[in-house]
Amino acid sequence: MDLIDFGHTLFGLPFAYLGAFLAARGLPSLHQFIWITVAMISARTAALCLNRLIDLDIDRTNPRTTGWVLPAGRLPVKPLWLLVLLLLAVLFYAAAQLNPLCLKLSPLAVLVLWGYSYTKRFTWWCHLILGLAIGIGPIGAWLAVTGEWSWYPIVLTLAVAFWVAGFDTMYACQDIAFDRKQGLKSIPARFGEKGALIFSAVFHLLTVLALALNGFLLHLSWWYFAGVVFVAGLLAYEHWIVRPGLMSRVNFASFRINHFVGLIILTTTLLDLFLLN
Repeated sequence: MDLIDFGHTLFGLPFAYLGAFLAARGLPSLHQFIWITVAMISARTAALCLNRLIDLDIDRTNPRTTGWVLPAGRLPVKPLWLLVLLLLAVLFYAAAQLNPLCLKLSPLAVLVLWGYSYTKRFTWWCHLILGLAIGIGPIGAWLAVTGEWSWYPIVLTLAVAFWVAGFDTMYACQDIAFDRKQGLKSIPARFGEKGALIFSAVFHLLTVLALALNGFLLHLSWWYFAGVVFVAGLLAYEHWIVRPGLMSRVNFASFRINHFVGLIILTTTLLDLFLLN
């Protein structure tokens, strides 16, 4: 549990549920809800384990991460690969329980989840690719409910991608010196602390705009937009407490605050769907 940091599931799972509820314009079936949950948890856990395995040599040399579970030698590596394969099998099975389209597209999801961990070796856009890996959750949940392709959830996926990229860019400011020394790519390593925080703020501005556009396209009510305003304030506060030269609260801003973003949007969307319909 220490390795997979299960609490971080709160980043992606609420937005996947959001995609499901919006696709159904109400409650998805219990069958759909259960298998969406299974698919999301297995995909997220497999992706986290893959990231830890692929980056093991890097984490062993980074002073910030040497105490993590795998670099510290608290778990063996080989059984973890078996766990990854098991989790991916669960993902495919869950997709098959939903509909044929989900099953056909599940290898593409695995490709994104697996490939993300290598991106920091060749592109400083790795933060957006991480955002995409988490952001495909709403699309998957939408397809799980409808069984057919739609462009509507793409706006929500962009919102999630920019949101994740924003706080991940902020978080990566802790590793500027290490990344530069190791030749790793990141926005902070490329543009420095000040430039990275500008990128982070722009990403979060795009998040708010994408969330607002999602509401307009799907004709959601003031309940939803109240959630968007709340999230905008939360993200603004995040950038108020983390500024160039004031990085002591970066972990709090990147993880603690952002735990609530998806939950807020999900809650106000449910109020929109069930109180006004």
